[in-house]
Amino acid sequence: MAKYRKLGRTSSQRKALLRNQVTALLNHGKIVTTEAKAKEVRKIAEGLIALACKEKDNYEMVTVSAKVPVKDKDGKRVKEVVDGKKVTKFETVEKEIKKDLPTRSHARRQMLKVLNPVTNSLVKDNDGNMVTSNKKKDKKEVDLVAKLFDEYAPKYADRKGGYTRIVKIGQRKGDAAMEVVLELV
Repeated sequence: MAKYRKLGRTSSQRKALLRNQVTALLNHGKIVTTEAKAKEVRKIAEGLIALACKEKDNYEMVTVSAKVPVKDKDGKRVKEVVDGKKVTKFETVEKEIKKDLPTRSHARRQMLKVLNPVTNSLVKDNDGNMVTSNKKKDKKEVDLVAKLFDEYAPKYADRKGGYTRIVKIGQRKGDAAMEVVLELV
C-alpha cells in the first residue's frame, strides 16, 4: 500500500499543489477540491495544526528597548538642529515581546517549509465594504505561522486530532470527479 497518492503529477508539481492547497485552507478556513486531493491536504494540515498546538506555549516574554523616531501630529519625523545639521529626534521605548524557545523556533521553520507566503490585498472602500486593491502599497503580508500559533492552536488545544472535515458536494460536470469541501472544524 502506498503512503501517499501521486495525483497524476510529478513530485515537484504534486508538492507545489499540496503546499498551495494547505496554505489556502489555513488562510481561508475552507477550500473546494477533489476528494483525493482533500485527503492528502488533510494529512498535512492536521500535522501543522497538531505541531502548533504542541508548541503554542513555548515562549518567554522579554523586555527590549528600542530607539524610535519622534513623530508630529501629521506622522512626520521631528527634526532638531545639532552642530548645524538637521537630525531626526529619537526616543527610547521599552516593549515586551515573545521570544520563541528553541523547540518553537524549530516548529516555526517546519511550518515555513510547507506554507507559501500569502499577501492580502483587501482594503475598505468609501462605504466600508472590503474590496480587492491592485495597488502595491495596499498589499499586506499575512503571517500564517503566527495565525497557527495564535488562533488555531488555542482553538484546538483540547482536541486530540480531527481538526478538518470533508463534506461531499457532488460530481464535477467536466470529468465526474467527486468534489468536496475541506474545512476546518
